[in-house]
Formats: sequence, C-alpha cells, structure tokens
Amino acid sequence: MSTSAVAKPSATPWIIAIVVALASFMEVLDTTIANVALNYISGGLGVSQDEASWVVTTYLVSNAVIVTATSYLVRIFGRKTFFLACLALFTISSVMCGFAPNLQFLLLARILQGIGGGGMVPVAQSILADSFPPEKRGQGFALFGVAVVVAPVVGPTLGGWLSDNFSWHWCFLINGPVGILTLAAVAILIKEPEGSAEERVRLRKEKIGFDWIGFGLVATFLGALELTLDRGLEDDWFGSNFIIMAASISALAFVLMIPWELKHKNPAVDIRMLVSRQFGTCFIVMMATGALLLATTQYLPQLVQQNLGYTATWAGMMLSPGGVVTLVMMFVVGILSSKVQPKYLIAIGAGFVAFSMYRVTSVYSGIGFWYLAEARMLQGIGLPFIFLPITSASYDGIPPSKTDQASALLNAARNTGGSIGVSLISNIITHREQFHQSRLVEHAIPSNGAYQDTLNQVTNYFVGQGSSLVAAQQQAIGWINQQVQSQASLLSYVDAFWVLTLISLAAIPLALTLRNVTLGKKASMGH
Repeated sequence: MSTSAVAKPSATPWIIAIVVALASFMEVLDTTIANVALNYISGGLGVSQDEASWVVTTYLVSNAVIVTATSYLVRIFGRKTFFLACLALFTISSVMCGFAPNLQFLLLARILQGIGGGGMVPVAQSILADSFPPEKRGQGFALFGVAVVVAPVVGPTLGGWLSDNFSWHWCFLINGPVGILTLAAVAILIKEPEGSAEERVRLRKEKIGFDWIGFGLVATFLGALELTLDRGLEDDWFGSNFIIMAASISALAFVLMIPWELKHKNPAVDIRMLVSRQFGTCFIVMMATGALLLATTQYLPQLVQQNLGYTATWAGMMLSPGGVVTLVMMFVVGILSSKVQPKYLIAIGAGFVAFSMYRVTSVYSGIGFWYLAEARMLQGIGLPFIFLPITSASYDGIPPSKTDQASALLNAARNTGGSIGVSLISNIITHREQFHQSRLVEHAIPSNGAYQDTLNQVTNYFVGQGSSLVAAQQQAIGWINQQVQSQASLLSYVDAFWVLTLISLAAIPLALTLRNVTLGKKASMGH
C-alpha cells in the first residue's frame, strides 16, 4: 500500500487544514519577509548591501534543492515524522537567524531554514488530501492556497513594519512561538496514513535506494539556476565570471540529468511526468503563476514607493485589498472546483490576471491609490481560479505512489517560476529605463522649442521662490532631469506589465488543452 493511502484523522479536517496551512504560510512568508529588511541587516551586521542580499539567495537555493528529495524521504521516514522534522528544523533555524552574531552564521541558518521549509509545503498538500473526503478536497486546498498566495503579499509589509518598529531580528524570531505551537498541534492532530509503516518496512527489506546521483544533478541544476537568476543583474550577467560559471554548471547538470533520470528505475525526478501533456502543461502554468505572483508582489510596491512617493506602509495597504479578495475567492473557487472543469476555471483566472496587468500598463505619476488597488483586486480574483483547479488537473491520472513527487514538482515549478519572473521583470525594468531615458534626453536639448519653454517657465518659478537667475536656471535644469528620470522609470514599469499581460494571456490556450477530469473523486492528489 502506498503512503498516499487515506489516513483517518484524529480531528476535524478543517482544524488539520488550519494547522498545515499555518506551517506553509510561515515557509512561504520567509521567501519575501527578509527582502525589505536587507538595509537593516547590512547595517546591523556591518556588511555591504550586496553581501546582505545573500540572505535571500541562500534561502531560495536551499529551498529549491530539497524539494526533489521529499517524496523519497516521506516514503522512508513517514509523512508525519518527516513533516515534524522539517517544521522543527525550520523553527530552530529561524530562531538561529534572529540571534545571528554575524553574516556567516546568518547564511548558515538561512540554508537550514530553506531546507526545513522546502520539505514542508509538498507534504502539507499530501496531508490535506488525506484529511478531506474527495468531494471536499477543493475546499481544503482553498485554505492551503490562501497561505501560499497571501503570504508573499504579507511578507514585505510585515518585514518592513517589524524592522521599522522593532528590529530586523524579529523578521525571523516571529517564527519561533508560531512554530512551537504548530509543532504541538501537528504531533497531536495528524496521524500517519494507513499502511505507511508496512510500506517503510517493505522498502527497507527491498533495499530500494535513493537516486543520489539524480538528486545531485537536479539539486545542482536548480541551485545553480537560482544563483544565476538571483545574482545575474547585480553581477552584470555574463560580464561576471561567477555568473558564467553558475550558468554553465546549471546547463551541464540539466543535460546530464535527463538521460540519467530517464533510465533510472527509481529516479529522484520522474522526467516522464513532465513530458506528459496533462502534468507537463500544469507544470508550465504553475511556473507562470509563480512568476506573476512574486513579480507583481515585489515590483508593484517598488513602483509606488520609488515613483509615487508611497511609504512602505501605504505600499502594503495598496496590496492588502487584493489579499482580502484572494482570501474570499479561494473558498468560492474551492466550491466551484467540484462542479466546473479545471481547464475552464484556469482560463477564466488567467483572463482576470491578464486584465489586471493590462490596467497597470496605464500607470502615470498622478495615478490614484484605488486604481492600483483595484488592479490588484482583479489579480486577487484571478489567482485562485488558477491555483486551485491546477491541483485537480495536475493529479489527474497520476497513480497514488507518484502523488508526493507530483506535489514536490508543482512546488518546484512555483518557486522556480517565481525566481524567473522576478529576474525577468528586474531586467526589463533596468534595461528599458535606460532605453527610455536615452530617448527622452534626445528631446531635452537647447534647440528644442518645447524644452526652452519648459526651462523658462520652471526658471521663472524658482526666481519667484527667491532664487537668483543663475541659481534658478540650474534648479530648473535639475528639475527637468529629474522629470526625465521619473518618466523613464514609469515607462519601464509599463513595459514590464505588458510582458506580464502577455504571460497571463499565454496561459489561456495552454489551459484549454488540458483534458477533462472526473470531478469530485479526483479533485485532488490523484486519489
């Protein structure tokens, strides 16, 4: 019997859902909570901003690496035992991060935290699937979806507030008491699936070993890819020997990984799942969803803070209505998922997200708070339509023995897609800002009549404020340069949101290629 056999929970499924969703919320929260605290970390530990940014990179890399090993480790140690071990490691390493005396200790703790967190989320999905009857699993996954989708939104706001009002240490220490309570709840409420003990005995007797070479190749590929994406822009991409080395190692590991995993009897990653139409399409759509979620969560607040003068608190408030809408829509879509085919729900969700991104392409310096908040709310409507049905569609036709690996692959898709999305948008903003600035400067020349009129008007304004004519003229030139930079920056964000619009639209035809699933019985996890 597979470890995926249905467990008999010792508590109501909704209590179990809340517990595992809380653990997943903590893990996903830590992918973004440290981003806004980097200035405080670099100042507190006496390191440069570039060195402090490794706090984010090390977590992402270790998180990506461990995901592919979770299905094997669950089979060997048991789902509950493995989940408890990961949660304990995550909690302890979070406290270690909070008390880190130097950068080296902090990076080590972040690596351990990423390993613990990376193992939790895929197993949380398996626990949810076994806790709910088939017809209610969509609603159970709605609560899990809230944790995964809302946590990246809360992360920057919470991290900024804690850093501003207390210290950066609390970005990590906050996980301590929450982790301890969650550990106790998991130990009391969750049981192992029936037959899991017998299967562990059988696996040990048969001496089915772990595909260490395959795991090493997958881990190297994903780890080096994360390094390349996260550090590329900062290190000038292929102008940096470090990036060239990381990208080369990632490519080599990928090339070696495919034939090895295809011929191995018990591969660390079942490549055949990825090339199947159903699961492979869901994998790609999940990558796009991760890219849309993390890219907008990072760059919408950055846009309003840099160009519209918002504080960190107001930037967080701009995102908050979208989080509330997502919270409500998760449960609405959870109910619809048992009645409507996943491919139609995913297409509807991608349409909402595309429309929300299209609205933000109209951004300008005087745009109102609620215009952006409403665009985020439209995205909040769309994401649950993608996130929940894709679970139903991806597990359709997957045997119970493969569900843990399917869960791990989907989480790897979301994380890797998020990293690709953030890297892509970061590069678009940087290079398109340079392009637009060079084009705008072409018109800011003395021979241009409009430029001369603007210069004279602004000069007269500063003269009226009490400046001498010479000083006023210099102030006017400085003001015009500032306007050029501001407009170039806004135009670069417009270009970035156009790209996100196209990514969203591309998900619609992809979703419609999915086959119909049996609603209810196979609403989740392939059971």
